[in-house]
Amino acid sequence: MKLIIASDIHGAADWCGRLMSAIEAENPDCVVLLGDLLYHGPRNDLPADYAPKRVIEMLNGIADRVIAVRGNCEAEVDQMVLDFPCMADHNILVDPASDNKTLFFTHGHVYGPGLHNSVDNWPALPANSALVYGHTHKKVLQEVEGHEGVCVFNPGSVGIPKDGTHSFGVYEDGAFEHRLL
Repeated sequence: MKLIIASDIHGAADWCGRLMSAIEAENPDCVVLLGDLLYHGPRNDLPADYAPKRVIEMLNGIADRVIAVRGNCEAEVDQMVLDFPCMADHNILVDPASDNKTLFFTHGHVYGPGLHNSVDNWPALPANSALVYGHTHKKVLQEVEGHEGVCVFNPGSVGIPKDGTHSFGVYEDGAFEHRLL
């Protein structure tokens, strides 16, 4: 199973366009979107390339391959314009090719590992799991003390990175990797 994992586009159309090019090049089985797709939110500056209508068009173009969760900036109107479900607090995939690894996808404001600005609210996860979240706009790939056997992964942010590098993640063969846009 190959996944592209992206978070926090925040309506940044040019960076979303770069993500679409990466998706085309990588040809994943699914694209996982971890929320905050269209609106920049009240705590963030407006991205220079802010154009939510262009982002809607791009994301709807891959709707048949999207698994999404709700970020803290999503609203009911977002679901009205997007052609894939985006209002769940979490979603789960099991990778049968990697010893049934459980992948728990969330934004980071309802469930999260407590790193940076994410909430410290862990879901019940079996060994050989991954907690995959966004929200903080900071890349993470680590284990957290007290949660051995659970990989924590944050792909960073497509639209408004806190470390200056626009990024997404790839999951393949049971492993996570960061990619820069």
